This record gives sequence, C-alpha cells and structure tokens, in this order.
Amino acid sequence: MAGRPGTVVVGAGILGCLVAREILATDSRASVTVIDRDLIGSGASRRSAGLHFPRGANPAVRALTTESQRYYADLAARRPDLPIHPIGMTVVARESTEAKVRRTYLPEANLRRVTRVPDGVALPKGTVAWAGDGCQYADVPTLTQALAAELRPTVEFLEGVTVTGVSSSVDGVRLSLSTGPPLIAERVVLAPGPWLAARAWRDLVAPLGARVKKIVALHIEQAPTEQDGAIVFQEEDAFLLPYRRRGHWLFSYTCSEWDVDPDTVEPGVNPAHLAEARELLRRYAPRLADRCVSGRVFCDAYAPDAVPLVRALTDDSRLVFAGAANGSGYRLAPAVAAETVRLLSTQAPTPTSRKDTK
Repeated sequence: MAGRPGTVVVGAGILGCLVAREILATDSRASVTVIDRDLIGSGASRRSAGLHFPRGANPAVRALTTESQRYYADLAARRPDLPIHPIGMTVVARESTEAKVRRTYLPEANLRRVTRVPDGVALPKGTVAWAGDGCQYADVPTLTQALAAELRPTVEFLEGVTVTGVSSSVDGVRLSLSTGPPLIAERVVLAPGPWLAARAWRDLVAPLGARVKKIVALHIEQAPTEQDGAIVFQEEDAFLLPYRRRGHWLFSYTCSEWDVDPDTVEPGVNPAHLAEARELLRRYAPRLADRCVSGRVFCDAYAPDAVPLVRALTDDSRLVFAGAANGSGYRLAPAVAAETVRLLSTQAPTPTSRKDTK
C-alpha cells in the first residue's frame, strides 16, 4: 500500500464496494482501501436473494429505492455483462389494502389490476393481484466481485484481514489489524453488515439501536420457466423468486428471530422454518408447499425506524456507519452509498496518495 489512505471502507459486501465506487465517482484521485474479514461478497451478500422491487414502506425508503433503481438501470445499460436481470412482478394483497399498496410502490411500478395470476398461485377470498414493472434480481456475490475487480486498479483490497480496534483522533482514524501494523486513515466507513457486535466497534455502534434478525429463504424444488416472474405477498412481506440460474424457486418469508449473531447462527434450515414457510405457501401457492424442502439461513441488521442508517460515529464525521438496511441491502445499496459519501464530504480529507502513486 502506497501512502496513507484517504478513506478506508470496512466491509467488502455490495454496500462497501459501492461506497468505494461512489467515492471514486466523486473524486477520481481519491485514495481508498477496502478491508474485509473474509473474501469479497462472502457475508450477507453471498446469501442475498438479490431481488429489487420498486417499493418502500415509508417516504424515506421510497426515495432510496428510486435512487437505487435508477443507478442499477444505468449500471446494467453500461455493463450488460453484469448479472442483473429484469423480471416481471405480481403483487398479491387484500383488496381492502389497495390504497396502501399504491402508496407503497413507486409510480414507476405502474401497478395495474389483473384477473389472471401466474400458474400455481391462488388468490384467497378478498385478495387481488396487480402486475408491476421495475423489478429485477441479481446474483449479488458475483456482482459484488465484478464491481470489486473493476475497482482493483485504483482501490486497495485487504481480504481476510480483521479489524481488531478502532479509535479516532485529530490525526485520523486508527485501525488495529489482525495482520500486525495498524492502519491510519483520514476517514473510515464501517459497512459491517450484520456484524454489529464485532469487538472493534460494538460500543461505537450500539447507540444507533440497530438489531440483528435471522433471515430465512427456502428453496423450492421446481424449475421455473423463462416466463415466470417474482410474486410478492405484500402484507406478509414474503416473495417467490424464480431462481433461473440455479434451476429452482426461492421463497423468502419473514422470520421473527431477533438478536442473533452472524458468527454463531445455525446456517441450516430447521423444522420450524419449513413449517412457517409451508403455512404461507399452502395459502397462496399450495402446489409448491411440499416441494419446499431446503434453503438458506443467515441474518441482517435492522434499523429502529426501518430506514437504513448512515450516521457519523464521531463529532468530526471521520468515522461513519452505513448499513442496517432491514434485509434490503442489495436493493438500497446504491442510494445508501451515495448518502454515505455525502456525509463524508462534510469532513474534507487532507491530500493523500492513491494506490497507483509511485
């Protein structure tokens, strides 16, 4: 590494990599280092469903969704090789909630009532369906690695390096590292995903009030067709996603197990998860219920008010937290990254050398 880095991003998931990308988009000569305890995109990003739908439960999240949707559309247009795939969308909810549904979804969704629903989907009495636009899904770990590869000529990546301590002073932010010598940077962004309680920063992050919740997504052993789209069960905060690249469907539902630890959470599906998922599937897609036999389990960070957190952890804004996206890390990452860089700009760094400076 040449010289003292201007900004260090801790966490090389989709958000951390987009923060690095946004810093360079703002200042092409910026010096950026990204550190991760594991490999790029190997945390929550590796297990992400990667679904983007144009909605937000409140005005703040809708604004973030709008910004992120435009970002991904532009990225996919300029880099058609990236694994970002447009997909159709059907939203299912009680007819009596139509006004709320229309408030929740962006105008770009162009929701329209439909009388025919995808094959295998049932509409219980009192429920209706809308078709919508603006939905896409991505292979998030592959996308994250591709973005990191694009950044590597100008960004220093330190994989398999654990940050063991964080302290801030007028001289900069000091990071103690598992590899030995510390790293001192002008600014540091903590984008740790669900690792809120890591010893190095747990006391700094605790006042934010974010919590970690288990996320469960079940694999349904039925091959989707090219015509299949995502099916969103709005009130249950659940969805069916045709995972074409893997040859099966994915069913994500809301698991209510809180305050779990990403280092100790059991990675496998248990009978309770299967029972909860099948109960919902029998209501809306009964033919798929018995094919729901396996899946993935991890966790994510959630903000107290359901709006992702971008907060200075020190008075001088040298140390910033970004994350707690409430299970929508991929969907909202571009907007959260942009907000993070805007906050960093309130603390102008001193000139530093970048990676390729000799």
